[in-house]
Amino acid sequence: MALIQVTESAAARIKELLDREGKLGTHVLRIRVVGGGCSGLQYQMGFDDQVAPTDTVVEAGDVRVAVDEKSAVYLAGSTLDYVDTLMETGFKIQNPNATQTCGCGQSFGA
Repeated sequence: MALIQVTESAAARIKELLDREGKLGTHVLRIRVVGGGCSGLQYQMGFDDQVAPTDTVVEAGDVRVAVDEKSAVYLAGSTLDYVDTLMETGFKIQNPNATQTCGCGQSFGA
């Protein structure tokens, strides 16, 4: 079982963004967990052209998602999704390790 699951809609959106920036074959989407936010921890996402030997890399279709080993502890079993509704648009992480979340959904506690 992969460290994180990436839904088809998330993989499609990542591919679209990477392709738009001309980085499809050279970059990964990196997900990190860092200190901060209302609940103590928050997610950071961005494109990265470097993958460390200690990173976990998940392949989802034509894209790759990288997680560093410190963040992997907090993200194990999570699902990365992309939603586009009237109420919200963007990437969402469904994290079974989160014991609390803030109202804005940007930070969590574990």
